[in-house]
Amino acid sequence: MSASMVRSPSAVERVLGLLEKPPAEPDVSAGYLDLLGPSTEPPPSLAQSVMQSTFLPQIYEKVWRPVGFNLAKGWPVGPDTAAEQAAARDWLGLAQPGDDGKPPATVLDVACGPGNVTRALAAGVGADGLVVGLDAAQTMLARAAADTGAKGAGPDVCYVRGNAVDLPFRDGTFDAVCCFGALYLFDDPWTAVDGMTRVLKPGGRLIILTSRRPLALPASRLGGEIVRRATGFTVFGDREVTGALADRGLTGIRRRRYPLMQLVAGRRP
Repeated sequence: MSASMVRSPSAVERVLGLLEKPPAEPDVSAGYLDLLGPSTEPPPSLAQSVMQSTFLPQIYEKVWRPVGFNLAKGWPVGPDTAAEQAAARDWLGLAQPGDDGKPPATVLDVACGPGNVTRALAAGVGADGLVVGLDAAQTMLARAAADTGAKGAGPDVCYVRGNAVDLPFRDGTFDAVCCFGALYLFDDPWTAVDGMTRVLKPGGRLIILTSRRPLALPASRLGGEIVRRATGFTVFGDREVTGALADRGLTGIRRRRYPLMQLVAGRRP
């Protein structure tokens, strides 16, 4: 059989090959690969409920994220969304949209929401690459799948409904892992970081954009704990996330601090 007659694997087939326990009958009926099925999870926190609502995906990319995140990053002095996404591609070793020779990287976007960051990462990956957006919220993934549409000449893009704290992928499967605007929503953020580190290939890079507590005062920490208990939203101190990456053996750790957010990255040896 000639090479031209060999069918290339689809994005879903490629993702199935990365899973620890691929399903015998994959469910892609909603436009994404659903690994969770009917929900058996405990009731979400207030912050998680907002993220899983049907209304938020409609305004997330044009209102919620640019307004809320940019203010937290110190707008108008801090970086806008485009600069934030360019930094993600740079720190992950990907290319910029207009560059030649984009890497054929395999990239995971953890808690991808409606896919705005997933698509931004795909813009830095070559045609032979694979970009996977994972989230537990069906409403977010439905919007992500609808907005991504035809991939054209870019990499394969696939959305997966799965558990961000217990990632379903095999060890050492991704060249780059991104988690933007979600770590502070996880009930167990450090287990989530364990998983992100686990699925990185040797030499793979991890980047996290998350909350930041600007003051180290006891009253500030107490206030953050009250917020966490009431809403499920965690506010991290300046050294918590960088320390977590260092404790897991990541090297070349770098951080960019904003008034209420922080960008942290590292590389698996």
